[in-house]
Amino acid sequence: MPTPREIRRRISSIKNTSQITRAMEMVAASKMRRAQQAVTASRPYSERLRLMIGDLAAMAAGAEEQAEFPLLERREIKRSQVMLITADRGLAGAFNSNVIRHGLQFMREREEGFENIDMVAIGRKGRDFMTRFGQPLVADFTNMPDRLSIDDVRPMIQIASEDFIAGKVDAVYAVYTQFINTLRQEPRVLQILPIEPPEDTGEARDYIFEPDPTTVLNALLPRYIEVQIYQTLLESVASEHSARMVAMRNATDNAKEIQDELTMTYNKARQAQITAEVSEIAAGAVAQQR
Repeated sequence: MPTPREIRRRISSIKNTSQITRAMEMVAASKMRRAQQAVTASRPYSERLRLMIGDLAAMAAGAEEQAEFPLLERREIKRSQVMLITADRGLAGAFNSNVIRHGLQFMREREEGFENIDMVAIGRKGRDFMTRFGQPLVADFTNMPDRLSIDDVRPMIQIASEDFIAGKVDAVYAVYTQFINTLRQEPRVLQILPIEPPEDTGEARDYIFEPDPTTVLNALLPRYIEVQIYQTLLESVASEHSARMVAMRNATDNAKEIQDELTMTYNKARQAQITAEVSEIAAGAVAQQR
C-alpha cells in the first residue's frame, strides 16, 4: 500500500493535470464558438452556389457545350486523388482516428486500388499516419490557421484542378468531418471533381444571365471548387474544436474522480497510520509501567 506522502504527490499531480485540461477545455470552447459561427454563416452561400451551378449546368447540357468545361468532364476513373482532412494536434478524442478510418475504408472500396490513389494530406495527423501506412503523398499541408480564408486553400485547389484538367487523375474526393453539433461530428466523403450538378429540387428558378449562361458557368466553376474545399475545412475545424472541448471536459471530470478516490485513500492511510502510532504509544506506556 502506498504511503500517505506518495498519495499526496499523486493528488497534487492529478490536480495540476485537471487544471491543464480545464484550461484546454475553455480554449477549445472559445475556438469552437468562432468556428461554429463561420460554418453556419458559409453554409447558405455554399448551398445557393450549388443550386446555381446545377441550373447553369442544365442550361449548358449539350455535349458540345459540356466540352467547353473541363471541370465537368466525366471519364472512366483509372486514377483518383483523395484529400484527407485531419488536425495538426491530438487530444481531441476519436476525431482524427475516425476520419482516418473512414478514409481508409473509402479507399479500400475504390476499384482503382490503393496504388492508383494520389493522397493529399491536410493536417499533421493524417500526414503522419499515411506516411507510416506507406501511402505516397502528392502534397501535404500543415499548420492551418483556425480562422481560414480562401487564400489558405488556394494551393489545394490548384493541385486538384491542375491534376484533373491535365488528366493525371480522373476524380478528386475530400474526406472530412462534418460538424453536426457540439456532441456529434460525422466523417464524410465529398466528390470535388468532376463537378456533379445537384439533383433538381423541383423549384422554378429563373435567372437572367449576362452575357450568357455558358460564360457565367465558366467563371463560376473555379469559384465553386474553392467554396467546396473551403467549406469542408471549416466543417473540420469546427468538429476538431468541439471534439477537443468534449474530450478535455471528460478528462477533467475523470481527474476529479481520481482525485476524490485518492483523497479517500489518503484519509484511510492517514487514519491507519495514526491508529498504529497511538497503539505503539500505548504499548510503550504499558511496558514502562511494568
